[in-house]
Amino acid sequence: MLLSVDRSDATAGQSVCFDIIAAVAEREGIDPVDLEPPEYEALYDVVNPEALDALFATRTNGTQRPTGRVEFPFCGYHVVVGSDGEIEVSDPETDLE
Repeated sequence: MLLSVDRSDATAGQSVCFDIIAAVAEREGIDPVDLEPPEYEALYDVVNPEALDALFATRTNGTQRPTGRVEFPFCGYHVVVGSDGEIEVSDPETDLE
C-alpha cells in the first residue's frame, strides 16, 4: 500500500520532516506525536532532518530548487521525498515488484 502526501499547497513553515512523520503515523494508524522512540525509530537516526528540510526549502532569493528526490527507509517503510513536495510512504516489499 502506498501513501502519498502532496506538499505543493503546504503552509509556510511546515517542514518536510513533519510531513514524513505525519505520513508514517497515518500508515501506522497513530497520532504523529506518538511516533517516537522506543516504539518507533527516530527520524534523525535515518536522515539529518535539518539537511532534508533545507534541501527542499525554497532558496533565500525565493526561487525553487531543481528537481530531485531522496529515498530512505524509516520505521519499516520506504520513504521517497520529491522536490515537487510529494512524499510517498510504501511497504518495502511493494517496491520490489
